[in-house]
Amino acid sequence: MMDNNTAREIRKEFFAYRNGIIADKLRHAGDPHSMIMGCLLVDVTAIAQRTREALGDDAQLLALAQELWADTNSRECRLAAPMLYPATLMSLETAMQWCQSVETVEIADNLCHKLLRNLPEADALFRQLIAQEQTMLKYTGYRLLLNLLLTGKTQATPALKAIVEAEAAQAQPPLTTLLRDVLEEF
Repeated sequence: MMDNNTAREIRKEFFAYRNGIIADKLRHAGDPHSMIMGCLLVDVTAIAQRTREALGDDAQLLALAQELWADTNSRECRLAAPMLYPATLMSLETAMQWCQSVETVEIADNLCHKLLRNLPEADALFRQLIAQEQTMLKYTGYRLLLNLLLTGKTQATPALKAIVEAEAAQAQPPLTTLLRDVLEEF
């Protein structure tokens, strides 16, 4: 079973790597998290990697990832959780729940890159997400699509290109730049 102090130790490491300048810039840019340490993504990744190696057990990693993801106040916890969650254990339903709670483009990008693109049902997930009305869900779906195209896990078909083009014709930020990037892969 996971040591109850693991999440607390990770938070201490975030504090050790804090960067006030980045944290202030994120706050001024409108980041909604009340606890922003301003850690660089490379530092969050290193902390998560050390934690993965120390725990090793998928059940413990799963519990820790869920605990960190549930901390919606902490930017760094939300960034670390997808790095710890074993992709083989995430169901499509859980993936959709996580996507529904994404609050920023940064969190969506990281979630897609570190976890969702590795799910066996990633193709089905991006299709569900791009069909949603909520902008952040659409963004997450198209970001996942871009990851899948870049890794060769999804093929760039004419039908898929037509869907992206139709979305791009009516898109608002933050989707406009992302959709342009997706279309470049076709």
